[in-house]
Amino acid sequence: MDPVNLENAEWRKATASGDNGQCVEVATNLPGVVAVRDSKNPHGPALIFTPGEWRAFVGGVQDGEFDLA
Repeated sequence: MDPVNLENAEWRKATASGDNGQCVEVATNLPGVVAVRDSKNPHGPALIFTPGEWRAFVGGVQDGEFDLA
């Protein structure tokens, strides 16, 4: 996969996270990809997912698939 240009990424985080700095940020405005980064390190690396991969992850979170018990 070629490197993804994140220059025009519009990063957002959950409003429930407030300003505590312990969040992930997501950019969904890029063509064909969803980018995720650590809000504490905005110039660091980002994880890149296809929209389908991201939907599957969010669905798993919503369904409790990753709950510890």
